[in-house]
Amino acid sequence: MSRHSRPAIVGEVCAEFAGTMILILFGVGVVAQVVTAPDGSLGDHDSIAWAWGLGVTLGVYVAARISGAHLNPAVTLAFAVFKGFEWRKVAPYVVAQTLGAFVAALIVRVGYADLLASVDPGHTIKTQFVFSTLPGNGSGPASIQTAFFDQVVGTAILVFLVFALTNAWNNPPMANLGPFIIGLVVVAIGMAWGANAGYAINPARDFGPRIASLITGYGGALRDQNGYLYFWLPIVAPLLGALVGGAAFKYLVDIHLEPDEDEAERDEAVGEPVPETAAERPAGPTT
Repeated sequence: MSRHSRPAIVGEVCAEFAGTMILILFGVGVVAQVVTAPDGSLGDHDSIAWAWGLGVTLGVYVAARISGAHLNPAVTLAFAVFKGFEWRKVAPYVVAQTLGAFVAALIVRVGYADLLASVDPGHTIKTQFVFSTLPGNGSGPASIQTAFFDQVVGTAILVFLVFALTNAWNNPPMANLGPFIIGLVVVAIGMAWGANAGYAINPARDFGPRIASLITGYGGALRDQNGYLYFWLPIVAPLLGALVGGAAFKYLVDIHLEPDEDEAERDEAVGEPVPETAAERPAGPTT
């Protein structure tokens, strides 16, 4: 079968899998390096934030041409609700994203197995947050309620800015710089919103690695440091935050955007209809 005869969805889910895997290899990998290094000699919070952002950038470059590079179920949901993304593709995208995160986390788990065992032989909460997020990053005073609010806000910021950066009528980054700028958004969220819940802002990013750690020795992976069942929070709160961020962009910015005269003339010259409403405007690649 030639590549042109394959169903498009096959290529799209493969791209989502690969892009998310790249994202998690850098993101979870850097946390493992920092946590297992003696006396913080191989990084700190800033290096974690930068590596996550670069992981997003590289993952988007991998997948954008084929799938739009959502790499995040919350982003996929927001595009389906607000940007006309096909609902029949939502579940395949989410599965591919979660599997990509799961496989990447398994690779990190094997690659760092000796170092993790040396600093935490019991595979406890001490190194559990290498793979999945926790309230207060496993040691802080953040409550479940605070962590939930934090994830709603962080994901709302992400989706709001992704929509802003990929809207063709909103002066978006040009010359294929979109993935780089979106990576910087993730760096900024990590530096500003990383204390309360580890800025998962992505259900696949948290759930895939959480399951990978659960089946490789971290028996408490579904719970937080206080014993509360926690795995659901980085799934539910980001999905809600994506709807908040998408709605905020639509009603605060998108409905007020109009094409400039040059854009309208160019569209008409090539025989393309000028969109009449915000709902008809094109959506670009995201993360």
